[in-house]
Amino acid sequence: MGRQELALLIPILALAIPVIAVISAGVQKLAKIRLEEARIRFGGGGGEPGEVQALRGEVDAMRSELIELQERVDFAERMLANPNRSGDSTRGTNPQGGE
Repeated sequence: MGRQELALLIPILALAIPVIAVISAGVQKLAKIRLEEARIRFGGGGGEPGEVQALRGEVDAMRSELIELQERVDFAERMLANPNRSGDSTRGTNPQGGE
């Protein structure tokens, strides 16, 4: 493995580790919420209806956060996969179609 390849791999790993940690923490929280909801639903866990609604709201919030994190990871992976490209996808093109 050459120095350039290693130099490219280091920032990818540095960014991937915290992203993976955040995603796994979100998945873990989501699993705990779903488990508690299943216990209440099937075991009659003594939970109040308002508590179940609150848990459902938390699950929905966690799902939306997880989706947003997945989109951010996808974006970061695309940016790291093509380091020569800037954030502007229209760079070098003429919107008039002339050149």
